[in-house]
Amino acid sequence: MVRAPGVTGVDVSNWTGEIDWPSVTESGASFAFVYASEGLDYLNPRFESQYGGAAEAGLIRGAYHFAQPHESGGAEQADYFVDNGGGWTPDGKTLPGVLDVEDNPYKNRNGLNNCYGLDKQQMVAWVSDFTRRYRQRTGRDAIIYTTTSWWRTCTGDSPAFGRNPLWLARWGTEPGELPASWTRHTFWQSADKGQGVPGGQNSFNGTVAQLKRLAKPPSGIKAEGRVVRNTYSVTVANTGTEPITALKVAGRTFGGQKIVKAGKGCRFSGTAVRCTIAKLAPKATVRLVFTVRPARSGTSARGLKLTVGTVNLTLTAGRR
Repeated sequence: MVRAPGVTGVDVSNWTGEIDWPSVTESGASFAFVYASEGLDYLNPRFESQYGGAAEAGLIRGAYHFAQPHESGGAEQADYFVDNGGGWTPDGKTLPGVLDVEDNPYKNRNGLNNCYGLDKQQMVAWVSDFTRRYRQRTGRDAIIYTTTSWWRTCTGDSPAFGRNPLWLARWGTEPGELPASWTRHTFWQSADKGQGVPGGQNSFNGTVAQLKRLAKPPSGIKAEGRVVRNTYSVTVANTGTEPITALKVAGRTFGGQKIVKAGKGCRFSGTAVRCTIAKLAPKATVRLVFTVRPARSGTSARGLKLTVGTVNLTLTAGRR
């Protein structure tokens, strides 16, 4: 069997059985994808042991959902997936979840074609609903697992999903042509099994450092501000490529000032203030405004010290 080059990994399911995860790590694998759910009515009974075992062995892991587009809506299946192991956490060892869309394996049972009876427009809408809901629930773009042939046949080779990383399935020595949505693949499944290594054989199209960044993208926080009389105005920007959620802001005035007003999402008392920015999309900004009552007298410097996530900012208002 062909072994994928570069940064390698495996994909496993309930059919793979019990897995000796330390031996997978020893083989040189860096990541694993684990089958979690299908449609709205099936969960991998081995998921917890397989998913947990991969993490304990030091692998970066992700979960995948096998789509059944004819049974229910994309958003519903995304919810089912997230609620049953397919979510994402910024722990540095969890990849975004995967939407597995491929030939209908149950044609003999359900009498439908490889596109599950959906036309091209319906399939594009279904995939859009799934990926949109997954992004809403997790803040990440789902990885899409598919073949070039299926994508061309069932979506009309839609170019609309370029923001979703591609996990291309093509067994052989080269990835070959890609679907129209992508100019490069992120993962490549090159074989359904390997020599002495369980599950499908895969490679990541990048370095280990880049794989880790896919698991936990840098936040890219920028904070700057200005002072006008008794008002401090702070602009926070997300300069990264992924949404930031529940961003914490904490600060304290100095020079005898007391905070008397702060914006939405902020609480203040005396010289201290704490805020939470619920969500900040890539390239988006939010403005925080704090009003203070200056000290009655004194010549000490006045200002505000803030910590925005991991970024420190000090604004100085001069002396009074």
